[in-house]
Amino acid sequence: MIKKALSFLAAAAMLCLPVPAAHDGAAAVKTVRDVQGMQVGAKACIVMEVQTGRVLFAQNEHERLPMASTTKIMTALITLEQPDLDAVFEVDANAIRVEGSSMGLRDGDKVSLRALAAGMLLPSGNDAANAAAIRISGSIPDFIGKMNQKAEELGMRDTSFETPSGLDGENHYSTAFDMAILTRAALQNDHFVSICSQYRMRASFGNPPAPRWMLNHNKLLNYYEGAFGVKTGFTKKSGRCLVSAAQKNEVELICVTLNCPDDWATHQYLYDRLFPELQRVNLLDTMPDMTINIIGGRQNQVSALPFEEASIAMPVHGSKLKYELISSPFLYAPVARGQHVGEVRIFIDDNKVFTLSLMAGEDVKLLHEAKEEKPWWKHISALFFD
Repeated sequence: MIKKALSFLAAAAMLCLPVPAAHDGAAAVKTVRDVQGMQVGAKACIVMEVQTGRVLFAQNEHERLPMASTTKIMTALITLEQPDLDAVFEVDANAIRVEGSSMGLRDGDKVSLRALAAGMLLPSGNDAANAAAIRISGSIPDFIGKMNQKAEELGMRDTSFETPSGLDGENHYSTAFDMAILTRAALQNDHFVSICSQYRMRASFGNPPAPRWMLNHNKLLNYYEGAFGVKTGFTKKSGRCLVSAAQKNEVELICVTLNCPDDWATHQYLYDRLFPELQRVNLLDTMPDMTINIIGGRQNQVSALPFEEASIAMPVHGSKLKYELISSPFLYAPVARGQHVGEVRIFIDDNKVFTLSLMAGEDVKLLHEAKEEKPWWKHISALFFD
């Protein structure tokens, strides 16, 4: 019994394993701010790893600042979460009478929500943002309420939306950290990614609707290999704002700069510095053997295995993966292979970043199974023929 208890405690304890190094000489990434003492020429900046939300670099990331047309990340996300994205409707005439950048909508034009999202994310159309807001909520103020509700749900604690387009307002602000949270959520939407990753895209609108080509203002799509989004922004008040996303070696990063005069070069610099610091690690290669005790079975333990393979972006040096088995102290036999038996929580430097469901790795039968009772005629037959 003591042996069983010790076995369970060993499996349930936090298990620390070093991550294999990809190459020597690379600095550890806890946050670049702490490890490398780096600064960039932005009023606020952050780099976040997409899968886990881990912050790799931050500079004034919680300072409330105007974010200009990067606002349209929220507007486009809400738009692309609506049903009937390709249904055609006539735009509201008042909605499209707005200053600033435009996708070219005119009175009487017919368009779809999908085309409006493209008009927001590529040419940064303020007319597209307002037209979508009124189509979805009936009025711009009601849509702004939806934007702020969505921000609250995402945990954007230092964000206030006042316009769908990003035009300046007294209560229109966000932070680099909040914009990274928003972008991480937006990148879970396939419609959003398929649009923001296009350098040029054809959408149909007009009276009658006709195919039109739109160019993306995000030059990073051409400047940096692996870039696949997300949104530019500029007003005199906000300065140059840029939210980008890029992928290399199966690792995805988000970079946000607010009020950064040299944003194209800054994003490329940060990606060049941070991508080499990360490697994708197969969790099954580093996970320790885990078992759960069995009562009343032909064996005392059953192995606990992940339902599926999983991997995670890890610093090449300096960080450790920790695993915590969460399950019942024991299971009663019988146990079927593939049966859900618990979960394992995975930590990087004591920060939980991943959870995997676990299944039984094999069948465990009852120790004493009931014997099948023979019919009476088999007992008589056994007297003569056995």
